[in-house]
Amino acid sequence: MTFQKALRALVGAAALAIAFAAQGAVPLAKYNVDKTQTTVSGLSSGGFMANQLGYAHSSLFKGVAVFAGGPYMCAGHNNYTACMYNASISSAMLTTMQNDINAWSGNQIDAKSNVAGQKVYMFVGTSDFTVGPNPMNAVQTQYTNNGVAAANLSYVQRASTAHVFPTDFDATGNNACNSSSSPYISNCGYDGAKAMFEKFYGTLNARNNAPAAGNYIQFDQTPYIAGNPGMSPNGWLYVPANCASGAQCKVHVALHGCQQNYDTIGDKYVKNTGITRWADTNSIIVLFPQTKVDSTSRQTSASGSLGNPNGCWDWIGWYGTNFSQKAGTQVAAIKAMVDQVSSGTGGGGGGGTLPAPTGVATSGATNTTMNITWGAVTGASGYNVFRNGGKVNGSLVAGTSFTDSGLAAGTTYSWSVAAVDSAGTQGAMSSSVNGTTTGATPVCYTANNYNHTVAGRAHQSGGYAYANGSNQNMGLWNVYTVTTLKQTGTNYYVIGTCP
Repeated sequence: MTFQKALRALVGAAALAIAFAAQGAVPLAKYNVDKTQTTVSGLSSGGFMANQLGYAHSSLFKGVAVFAGGPYMCAGHNNYTACMYNASISSAMLTTMQNDINAWSGNQIDAKSNVAGQKVYMFVGTSDFTVGPNPMNAVQTQYTNNGVAAANLSYVQRASTAHVFPTDFDATGNNACNSSSSPYISNCGYDGAKAMFEKFYGTLNARNNAPAAGNYIQFDQTPYIAGNPGMSPNGWLYVPANCASGAQCKVHVALHGCQQNYDTIGDKYVKNTGITRWADTNSIIVLFPQTKVDSTSRQTSASGSLGNPNGCWDWIGWYGTNFSQKAGTQVAAIKAMVDQVSSGTGGGGGGGTLPAPTGVATSGATNTTMNITWGAVTGASGYNVFRNGGKVNGSLVAGTSFTDSGLAAGTTYSWSVAAVDSAGTQGAMSSSVNGTTTGATPVCYTANNYNHTVAGRAHQSGGYAYANGSNQNMGLWNVYTVTTLKQTGTNYYVIGTCP
């Protein structure tokens, strides 16, 4: 995840560029959202991006959590090395950054006066030498200078903690708290997800340590990314069951760091950070946008020409000098995704009067498809079909059957259907029905990277282990780095977990 490794560990970058083509991505659905409670968080490059989103769209984001990031526009004026590696950021540097905020306020970014009303949570480990406390101190100063009151800002520096997202539970494949290594998620005896959500939303309901697999939805990012070479075709969304059924919920954007996208570490950032555990019981829809590897060398704002081989979020200007503004391609993409998720009356609940379809059934399963049928609803102009809470039909379904495709073999899914009237208003959601595709259920293997190569599930190059088939970078080739590989085909493995 470290930008340092992004620059130094170029060996294997070509293999990293072969991203795993995830199955089952669906259009991003609309839900019933309280737009006054939208928040964002991120680690490392995701922390920089969370900060950028918070300033660029301060009227939207009411809470910002920065885990080991840096101040707004730091790398817009300085070589990126001056903004991390525990570098001290001078008052003169902060003044230059503030001049941008002042000049852009109300135009290139939302009015800076909104920042004063944000709730801000900050976290860094005292043993974090990738970003470190000094850049985070500058983040605190910058927020204070822009009116964030002490009561609205929490800043935690935790001893013996490296460059990681902190949790209070063990998860397969995670690294030690004092080690800055993949996947950069650690049991540090501290629940970072809980701390930030409490800062944003106050007292929380107890978390669910086993969120339902069906609540995780892989969606199609391509309508939002405008061809940005640093963003993946697919992202992830977590939708609690009550939100899928039409209850009004909140939206939180969770941004991974470098070397933490799905193509690199599978679903670890989505599932191992604890974010969805708290979201599940507190009516929070979580959007997990995803980057991808981009090894092409590009001119940056102040750091010369650099590649982005570790899939970092753009905080240095790879994709334009407006990277931190509303018009920046990645900022705009994430904003558009939030707008889409927040624009409905619920993935499962409609505001119309049409009743829920009855007799929903599945049949004709293959390795990749399932046929869904239902009874006709009087007055319906068409129907929407939902898989695991996300709408899967691109256009309205005219009849009473639909073949869902792009599914994974040997996997159980849940479908429901809603009728739509002539005005385009969706009615009540049907009861859900489960169905299982044919074919072998994926098998998972957890072992250290050396043993994976000995067993023939991976190979090594340049001191790194790569999964056979997908060529995903598993981290260092040694007996200390533990990875879970999921076999999805003959000699084809991806980093991930089995249901």
